[in-house]
Amino acid sequence: MRFIWPQALWLLLFVPALVAAYLYALRRRKRAAIHYASLMLVRGSLGRGQALRRHLPPAIFLVAMSAAIFAIARPSAVMLLPSDYLTLILAMDVSRSMQATDVEPDRISAAQAAAKSFIEDLPRNVRLGIVSFAGTALQVQTPTENRDDMIAAIDRFQLQRGTATGSGLILSLAMLFPDAGIDLESMVYDHEFSRFGRRGRPLERQREEAKKAPKQDFKPVAPGSYTSGAIVLLSDGRRTTGPDPMEAAKMAAERGVRVFTVGFGTAEGANIGFGGWSFFARLDEPTLKAIAKATGGEYFHAGTAEDLKKIYASLSSKFALERRETEVSALFVAASLVLVLLAAALSLAWFNRGSG
Repeated sequence: MRFIWPQALWLLLFVPALVAAYLYALRRRKRAAIHYASLMLVRGSLGRGQALRRHLPPAIFLVAMSAAIFAIARPSAVMLLPSDYLTLILAMDVSRSMQATDVEPDRISAAQAAAKSFIEDLPRNVRLGIVSFAGTALQVQTPTENRDDMIAAIDRFQLQRGTATGSGLILSLAMLFPDAGIDLESMVYDHEFSRFGRRGRPLERQREEAKKAPKQDFKPVAPGSYTSGAIVLLSDGRRTTGPDPMEAAKMAAERGVRVFTVGFGTAEGANIGFGGWSFFARLDEPTLKAIAKATGGEYFHAGTAEDLKKIYASLSSKFALERRETEVSALFVAASLVLVLLAAALSLAWFNRGSG
């Protein structure tokens, strides 16, 4: 717990002063008691338990005052609360290795079916954007709340050569922060993929223009501190092209974005063949674990289609609730009010000397 206005805690110095004032008042009452003919008569009139009754209401009132001072200091705590609004980016590997049949009926079909179930279970306050990556990364669906558009985007996946895991992460970040000025052309798209950028201008010219453009101030934040969005990345193989995925993970960590990684496929790997070519695809778990750890996310391994569905179900529940720092002054105000009312009620019940 921390306090937004910690200076107000100096008011707690009045608490010992109130205790001293109370003890002084008790001493004065004792001095007044010597005017009675017999102190034993006074003690007898009090009876058993009267001492506790006499001191309990003031003690409760003192605790109430302390709670009120804490409320003035505006305490805040990290609590598990329903997320207000969340944008998720689902980055899916669509490399040729996803056609392996070690997961029935094949990896890509199982992944698409699990992703659709994930979409159906998402909380209504979650928008979802979809990225596919193979030799490069493509924006398949901009963030939307429309479940039908999400499912249609999943159905549009087409397998391609290469696995550019870093490109998928960087494009996902650009979708979460569209105004952050992330240079996709120089970081994501291979120079040989196209000699021309947008609107037919040479790529070198665009890069020179980007260097001359005023840069936005960027200050890194704590990993995992961004509470308005996250990335879910699924891959079944090693990176073969594109930027280093750990560099992309560093970019996500500096922006506080958590990346939840899912390694899909059997631990033994699989032989993939197409067009007279064949290769062996093996899951790169160390990199996926490192990405999740660096960004404050989690890593999951799915060896079967059923495993993948369970993981997505677990992820959807994680995004329904989130841990965030929240001011809890109202709780201290409520506690103070309840204690004041309790002290007043006990005083009236035990010491009311009104005529009746």
